[in-house]
Amino acid sequence: MTEVDAAVAALRAGKLVAFPTETVYGLGADAGNDEAIASVFAVKGRPTDHPLIVHLATIEQLAQWSDPLPASAHKLAEAFSPGPITFLVPKAAHVSLAVTGGRRTVGLRIPAHPLTQAMLTAFGGGVAGPSANRFGRVSPTTAADVLLDLGDDVDVVLDGGPCEVGIESTIVDCTTSPVTVLRRGAITMEMIEVVLDEVPSDPSGPSRAPGMMASHYAPTCAVRLVDDWNEAESLRVALPGRSAILDPGPDLAAYAHGLYGWLRDADRRDLDTLIVVRPPNRGLGAAINERLAKAAAPRS
Repeated sequence: MTEVDAAVAALRAGKLVAFPTETVYGLGADAGNDEAIASVFAVKGRPTDHPLIVHLATIEQLAQWSDPLPASAHKLAEAFSPGPITFLVPKAAHVSLAVTGGRRTVGLRIPAHPLTQAMLTAFGGGVAGPSANRFGRVSPTTAADVLLDLGDDVDVVLDGGPCEVGIESTIVDCTTSPVTVLRRGAITMEMIEVVLDEVPSDPSGPSRAPGMMASHYAPTCAVRLVDDWNEAESLRVALPGRSAILDPGPDLAAYAHGLYGWLRDADRRDLDTLIVVRPPNRGLGAAINERLAKAAAPRS
């Protein structure tokens, strides 16, 4: 039995599978099995009113999980899927409210990772899940991160190596006109504007998607954000305790790819404070800054 076969068998048995995507590792269960979905929330420690994303193998499956499938979602899927983008759409009647957190919309995504594509194709249905870490913590970008966080609470871990993108998918609410970008990611606002020939809106009002908490993606140590190295060095000298500076430089793809690993490493080093130099707030840099702002937010 291959590892993909083992993952598919686990999903069909109502068990949990951690799987790689191009963004971060996911913690998945059969989207049609409410008991399995309940296990995802329990293992994650996630409130049950927070929606999960349903992962699918093909663009054609989007219409089976949405009623109706908005034209904007179809256009964006043709342009960017498989890839790091999630479409918030009206849910089809068969989609469980356990998956959607009680909402009448569902997030759908077609991940690009070949190992997970093989799993989804063989499984044939939807796999619902969040990132494969404890709720509110730093998302995992390697199988080792998953095992460190979840251990024996996950039945099968597919090891697909380090995630290429390194931050979660862009989430686009396709039920609004113009569409609303609820979470920024590697598919940028500018890229979406080109495909739809309209300027997407920023979110307002109550959370409608994962990753919308005020504090999220956070290591145990404190995170302080600055604009340049000189400011970072001045702060490092002034702060008590063990601190370090993270300044990944101008390559935004490399910044996103390494971000969560660096945040996790700060805890492994037992730092009191990680001082992070923000990237320029445009394109992928805006998505990185969105994560950094949540990592640095006061803890409740």
